Amino acid sequence: MIRLMEVLLHGGPPLAGWRSIQIWKALQAAFALSPQEYTLNQLRYDLRKMKGHGLLERAGKHYAYRLTQKGARVCAMFILFHKRICGPLANSLFHHRPRRSPQPAIKIESAYHKADAAIQNLVDLVAA
Repeated sequence: MIRLMEVLLHGGPPLAGWRSIQIWKALQAAFALSPQEYTLNQLRYDLRKMKGHGLLERAGKHYAYRLTQKGARVCAMFILFHKRICGPLANSLFHHRPRRSPQPAIKIESAYHKADAAIQNLVDLVAA
């Protein structure tokens, strides 16, 4: 589920939404999963669960999905805490920090690293 959330956040929202087969292929490519390790039926189950909790919505009348505003916030927090708890063992698509360059940073990535810095500050204060 964490990997699914990460792909949906990192990939950005396509205009027509994500079709389940697109999400499945993106998961396989991003995390080197075989079709047997994470089946299309498992993905569809996870998508239904996320939709049931209000994290995903259907895009139009098609079976395409996109994150809701609540979904983007919840996914970002789950990924952030998973990475912080599991530390270097967490296989994440958000490994690098946004760099200062002429091209604008992706909004969700910048917000993710800002929240990460705030959590680190909180951990430092509690440790003191």
